[in-house]
Amino acid sequence: MTGATLASFLDEFVAAAPEATAGIDVIGTDTVTITRTRLRDRVRLLEAELAEVGLRRGQCVAVFLPNWSDTVAWQFAASALGAHVIGINTRYNIGEVEHVLRAARPAVVAVAEDFHGLDLFGMLGEAMSATDGDVDPPAVAVVRAPGDPLPSATDFDSAAFDLGSGSWHAGSGDTRGASAPRTPATATATAAGALGDPGDPLAVAFTTSGSTGTPKLAAHRESAVVGHARADAAGMGIVPGDVTLCVLPLSGVFGFNTAMATLAGGGAVLMIPVFDPVVTLRVMESERVSHVVGGDDLYGRLHDTWREVRGDLSSLKWLGIADFLGRSHEIARWARDEFDALTTGVFGSSEVFALMLFWSSDDSESVRWNGGGRPVSAEISVRIADPYDDSAMPDGDQGELQVRGPNVADAYLGNPEAAAQAFTADGWFRSGDLAVATGDGGFTYVCRAGDALRLRGFLVDPAEIETRLAAHTGVQTAKVVGITGPGGYTQAVGFVVPVANAAVTAAGLRQWCADTLAAFKVPSAVHVIEKMPTTVGGNGTKIRAVELREWAQQWTDRERDFRSE
Repeated sequence: MTGATLASFLDEFVAAAPEATAGIDVIGTDTVTITRTRLRDRVRLLEAELAEVGLRRGQCVAVFLPNWSDTVAWQFAASALGAHVIGINTRYNIGEVEHVLRAARPAVVAVAEDFHGLDLFGMLGEAMSATDGDVDPPAVAVVRAPGDPLPSATDFDSAAFDLGSGSWHAGSGDTRGASAPRTPATATATAAGALGDPGDPLAVAFTTSGSTGTPKLAAHRESAVVGHARADAAGMGIVPGDVTLCVLPLSGVFGFNTAMATLAGGGAVLMIPVFDPVVTLRVMESERVSHVVGGDDLYGRLHDTWREVRGDLSSLKWLGIADFLGRSHEIARWARDEFDALTTGVFGSSEVFALMLFWSSDDSESVRWNGGGRPVSAEISVRIADPYDDSAMPDGDQGELQVRGPNVADAYLGNPEAAAQAFTADGWFRSGDLAVATGDGGFTYVCRAGDALRLRGFLVDPAEIETRLAAHTGVQTAKVVGITGPGGYTQAVGFVVPVANAAVTAAGLRQWCADTLAAFKVPSAVHVIEKMPTTVGGNGTKIRAVELREWAQQWTDRERDFRSE
């Protein structure tokens, strides 16, 4: 193999400072610290157990765990045997877990024994039953929370966690006859993967958002994980002694890449399995958090809570932010004014890794606080292309952001058609995102191609209208969607959640937009609602635009205001 391995990555990490902190687990209001040496010991123990149950190169390990340091250990352990990991979000429903089981065919599942009152094993069992015998039952590794002692051999009822291939308590050294089935390979190489080294195995897969259909499982090679982690660490300025807040689930690409970048830079990961803003702020202060990556939904809750409880966050240095709720500029100003921290918009996805693009400190705030950025590695190529014929477009014009490089997904699990559909004839990955090349090596994210509005013949990013609405002092959150109006033309419809006791009206908000926006960008209607419909994904909370479009189409008779209904 020509590329770096996760095993060598871990060895270098430990050798640099064996007793330095690698991870800090937050359990309730307490913390449990794991050193680099202890992390490697845990990895070696799990690797030995996986080998004992017969895990083979090319097979899959599903990790059904919250944000515990053990999640990182399972990644290293599986990769040491040439297997790949698919994370399962603890918030998934049974259907979503079933989809992962069918697509990835894991030979082993690591599942939390007890977490936040959730019966994760029970959900796993129901998902297996729903496959109707089409999926081989995986061996089950039962994982206890950090700091919890293992039960004695006589106290562990292996039958209670047996799906058909046995179970054992992870870390006990006693696999109790569990045996990983000979699961079929489900990976189909992409155009990027076909160019890779056959000796460089898949290491990790992520579930895509599913915004364009059934969620896909995009898989990446081991060397790509290591290379991208190192590039991100350099771009983020992570150095030994830094601590990164890990709230986003490591089952998702943003959480995973953030954690791996932290280790690559010699920092420590602060693992938050259950997000409570007060507890999180307190531990951010006590552990001197320096780096955070998340959506403006996460930052918004921290910001709003900090206004009430305060706290010393002067250790903050770098914030990477994705705009889901229209609050990114507000958050960036707060971080700058209160803590002198640098905030940058970011770009990434399951197929091209998170933190693929972000801006530098040399970029002006008017650029840096928006989504996008520059590639974190010279090996990553980005172009803006016409989404209809894939022809290159000039700087300044909107088009589809397309990518080539080692960060692009090497395979899809359980979906042979996806590999062909996701790439152009000349091998570029189609992101499905609209962006603009700035002419100086940067790319400004516009929106998902399907979210762009064509108003009076002009292609308009709804975020432009949302930003104007959100700038009103009486507006907490704003979202704009498009519907088909009279004559078949697209109309922009705004939805706002007001600040408590704010005196805002639909007419007033439309006039607010008209004061600065072109007439064709002014929403045809603005509905004042109590709260936005949202969905929780691996990378944060997103507003359900589909549901808002349904409301907008239903409410064409008049503008709604929940306070007067």
